[in-house]
Amino acid sequence: MNGLTRRHLLRYSVAGAAFVGGVGGMGALSPAFAASGGYAFGNTLVINNLGGIGNPNLRLKPAAAPAGPVGSSYEHLDERALKDLNASGTSAINVTMGHVSGPVEPFEYTVAEIAAWNRIIEQHPDRLLKVLATGDILEARRSGRSGVIFGFQNTTMLGSDASRVGIFAGLGVRIIQLTYNDRNAVGAGSMVAENSGLTDFGREVVAALNAERVLVDLSHSGEQTCLDAIAASAGPVCISHTGCRALSDLPRNKTDAELRALAERGGVAGIYFMPFLKADSFPDASDVVRHIEHAIKVCGEDHVGIGTDGGTTAVDDLPAYHAAIDAEIAARRAAGISARGEKPGVVPFIPDLQGPGQFRQLADMMAAAGHPARIIEKVLGQNFLRLQREVWGA
Repeated sequence: MNGLTRRHLLRYSVAGAAFVGGVGGMGALSPAFAASGGYAFGNTLVINNLGGIGNPNLRLKPAAAPAGPVGSSYEHLDERALKDLNASGTSAINVTMGHVSGPVEPFEYTVAEIAAWNRIIEQHPDRLLKVLATGDILEARRSGRSGVIFGFQNTTMLGSDASRVGIFAGLGVRIIQLTYNDRNAVGAGSMVAENSGLTDFGREVVAALNAERVLVDLSHSGEQTCLDAIAASAGPVCISHTGCRALSDLPRNKTDAELRALAERGGVAGIYFMPFLKADSFPDASDVVRHIEHAIKVCGEDHVGIGTDGGTTAVDDLPAYHAAIDAEIAARRAAGISARGEKPGVVPFIPDLQGPGQFRQLADMMAAAGHPARIIEKVLGQNFLRLQREVWGA
């Protein structure tokens, strides 16, 4: 069912107060971050090319009424989540909305979610700004707000009609991911064993996305589908959230061949803050830096960014959250939509890189590892801004 997608079950997760010493606002920072002070964050542009806005603690309090229907992309959005998003320095965030998997009618469900997000943004003009072009991202940063990029993590809402891309582009959707983990009419997801490529319909969809100036996203895709789509696209594409397969051999991560092909066509890969960064143990913040560094080595400094696949609000009761995630992983496995690397005991975030201070901490860690400000700024946002400007316009 749709409520069992990674977006709905795991998207809003960040580590608990046990790791950061507090909740809300900026929170306490890790000792490594507080001690070195190697990067002057200031007004650094931050584009999280795949993330979520929500308070995960509401999921642990059944008596608390969520902001939206169960399974919606805004189910746990509240004032605390909005404050944490702005405090994190996020200039823009690609928020997944619409159908990802499950029995609901994909087109109708997706249109309804777009309408709901339009209302949410209208209700919070002091905190949120809808992004239609890159100028909106710069305005969000200037005004202390966070830009919301409307994005999809599947193409099921297109049915068999590629012209629906134009409908969604007209509604403000700016990023569309071709597949989720499984197979659809466009191509194969990362968990499809046959590794089949882009379909004829998939080529129609890519052409329609190019024509409507919607950014093609190849996260979750199988390797051949990814390579085929890069070749089929008339312009650069993105992989909004992934890791490097060379460092962690899991299907959700991208091979060097995929990363290199993406970069050669001008695209950008976002590194996520997810457990897939280590195949056999629990990743930490140093693994995020390690994957960023490998991606830079393969792609070059102009083609790597961030797409955390998480939020910026801390979990107050981490043991209870562990139990909830274990139950959800079991449900995802039963529904056939889980990815290899999801396992009991592993939470969908990096325990020591989370909360409203996560991007400042990452910048500081990269500086401590010897990366100049130029590269840190590119990774945190400038690379995705360049790509988005090329696809969407100024």
